Amino acid sequence: MIDRMPDTREQLIADIGRAVSEFQDATDEVDEAGAARLGVNRTDLRCLNALNRHGALTAGALATAVGLSTGATTIAVDRLVRQGYVERVRADQDRRRITITITPAATALIEELWGPIEEESHELLRRRSQAELKAIREFLREGAEFQTDHAARIRRET
Repeated sequence: MIDRMPDTREQLIADIGRAVSEFQDATDEVDEAGAARLGVNRTDLRCLNALNRHGALTAGALATAVGLSTGATTIAVDRLVRQGYVERVRADQDRRRITITITPAATALIEELWGPIEEESHELLRRRSQAELKAIREFLREGAEFQTDHAARIRRET
């Protein structure tokens, strides 16, 4: 039996930092493989993910959700429409209002590609206590906000 020193708070923080970086790299690898399988670039994949997560969005709301200009969003939506992954839908009440919606075919492909990882993640999370789940949720929410804020800082400085 190896006698191991207990983890200090600083060691745990450093380990978590490394684990987050490794998790981000692994997520990036999955997204890259998924994008290749769908035949889209990473920007288009971000648009698909936002639509899958939020439902139908206006072009402006989609641009905000993925951090693109409206022009770049229009170009991405055009590509996705050509591939049959999204549709532009006019509102019945106001024909000028157009929302972007993901197609059933795209939804099925996303489920095929990312469904298994979602199921496996749920299995991992079911092993955690209520308190651990709350801590994980808080860490991820704060981390996402931190990442978004940091991206904005980087953009402002360039």
